[in-house]
Amino acid sequence: MGCSIEAIEVVEDFSNTARCDEGFLQVRRFWVKNRRTDGSTSAAYRVDVVDRPRLDAVAVLVYRRNASGAVEILTRQALRPAAYFRKDKRPPLADKREYLFCEEVVAGLLEAEDTGEAGLLKRAALEVEEEAGIVVEPSSVVVLGFPVFAAPGILSEKLFMTAVDVTGKPQAEPRGDGSPMEEGGQLRWRSAEALCQAIASGEVQDAKTEIVLQRFLNSPLFQQGRG
Repeated sequence: MGCSIEAIEVVEDFSNTARCDEGFLQVRRFWVKNRRTDGSTSAAYRVDVVDRPRLDAVAVLVYRRNASGAVEILTRQALRPAAYFRKDKRPPLADKREYLFCEEVVAGLLEAEDTGEAGLLKRAALEVEEEAGIVVEPSSVVVLGFPVFAAPGILSEKLFMTAVDVTGKPQAEPRGDGSPMEEGGQLRWRSAEALCQAIASGEVQDAKTEIVLQRFLNSPLFQQGRG
């Protein structure tokens, strides 16, 4: 059994020498102005736009029904350096918690070949296999409404919300993607009620998890099989 992760150590901070158009996150910096319908324009102002290597992403609520028909939802603990390094900041409201790991649903970036709804469903199924160790058919993935912007003030990315029923399917050790970011991650099955309570209490603070859960609870998928 491997050692658990206790911290993320900064080896080098090269922020002052890195280009804004390289790395996993790329920042485009513009001077822009608003063009009005009467032909006038606003004063020029600065805008920064953050892009990831791929434009959009998919979140997958993986669920199963137990012997009594109750819904259980899979979450995963994932290393989240950006959240962890909040510890070095001074938040507006006191927060003693360190966010080395964040609990969230399965998710992943849509790759260049993932075009159209078929590509979306295929990527969702691949992420379930990679992160949860469960093989599902793309056709079994259900899209839950329209995508949402993650942070439209700075980030161009949209998140597609989906769900898939894995009741009765075997679960193997997730193969992951080989990244150190996946080291120390753990999977957990929660009842729908327990996950709602964890979100309400602040134990789970991931926005996409809260959104996809609420969409699932309000969908026919959740009602199916309930007496």
